[in-house]
Amino acid sequence: MQINFEDERPIFVQIADGIEDAILTGAFEESGQIPSITELSVSYKINPATALKGISILVDEGIIFKKRGVGMFVAPGAVSKLRDKRKELFFDHYIKKLIEEAKKLGITNEEILGMVERGYQE
Repeated sequence: MQINFEDERPIFVQIADGIEDAILTGAFEESGQIPSITELSVSYKINPATALKGISILVDEGIIFKKRGVGMFVAPGAVSKLRDKRKELFFDHYIKKLIEEAKKLGITNEEILGMVERGYQE
């Protein structure tokens, strides 16, 4: 996980996204422990409150949970929740725009599907 201080996204959002990515790629397994607030703040040289805010997003979404006195852990079913969330975001941010542009250009459904297949092959 990397923090880009030049990124327009707030640091706490980057923390949450980075942990989500790590869960999706298997770096943090379901029911496994994630780095503590202190570890995150020291590793990335950020304020602990900023790290906590990023973690809190994931707690609120049910992606991670706290075991009092032990630490933070990836919730069972987190991978499935994250995939569903990211698929919906993918549709909203990419597919809708793709279809909008395709309509302007007169590209048919079949042509779009062909382009997507070509993209997977390249």
